[in-house]
Amino acid sequence: MNFYQGKSALITGGSSGIGLALAKNFVREGCNVTILSRQESILQSAVAEISSVKPSSHLTVIPLQADVTKHQELKSVLHAYTTQYGIPDIVVNSAGVSHPGTFTTLKPEIFHWMMDVNYFGTVYVLKELVPEMKTRRSGHIINISSMAGFLGIYGYTAYSASKFAVSGFTDALRSELKPYNIKVSIVFPPDTQTPQLEYEEKYKPFITKQVAGSAKLMSAEAVAAEIARRVARGNYIILPGFEAKLFYTLQNLMGRRLYPIIDLLIRDAISKLKIG
Repeated sequence: MNFYQGKSALITGGSSGIGLALAKNFVREGCNVTILSRQESILQSAVAEISSVKPSSHLTVIPLQADVTKHQELKSVLHAYTTQYGIPDIVVNSAGVSHPGTFTTLKPEIFHWMMDVNYFGTVYVLKELVPEMKTRRSGHIINISSMAGFLGIYGYTAYSASKFAVSGFTDALRSELKPYNIKVSIVFPPDTQTPQLEYEEKYKPFITKQVAGSAKLMSAEAVAAEIARRVARGNYIILPGFEAKLFYTLQNLMGRRLYPIIDLLIRDAISKLKIG
């Protein structure tokens, strides 16, 4: 039987990027989808895009407008939603932001912003949904981290910190929810062609661009397809693409002994900067 058939999914950040691609993937498989975003105009266009791939008119695509960083607002919106539709079978925390830059150039507000959206946004959503999932004793939670959530990357001190937080939180949450038959997955995507990445390109330090320059971008659709396959198999750790799998394996085999290799790449980039 199709894993997604007849299920319901709530996806934060579902109006663009990986979240939108996942929503379309789930709907194609017969899943009812709710997407949550803070921007009303983008929400409506995303709903139309998702609805265009519905295999059946009976499937629902519901927009929710809320800011994941505003706990009380989010609590109110999710309470109204679950009262009407019930607790979703699948919860995807895909809302995320990034603003690259070296540590000394990033303002403290940038660190707070990324922790608020990437980490606390994930916590706030699950605070409202997990208690009832435990009562029901079923469900699947998917938290989107990043390769920067297991490997510190030049120019991403703020972003890496927030995504490492998501990773540690998810590890502990998985253990707590396992006795309640609630599955948890964490995703470590590589650089993915999304509006978020386009935004980042304007702020990436030269050295960051040089180090990451040889990496092949994945499409949001390819990342979403791999996530959907792995979730259906019940995988905890999901590593879309070759690059994520390679670096995750190296990091686990070598630990921080991997960093001298990264340092070589950074030194090479610095030499190019000096030449330029």
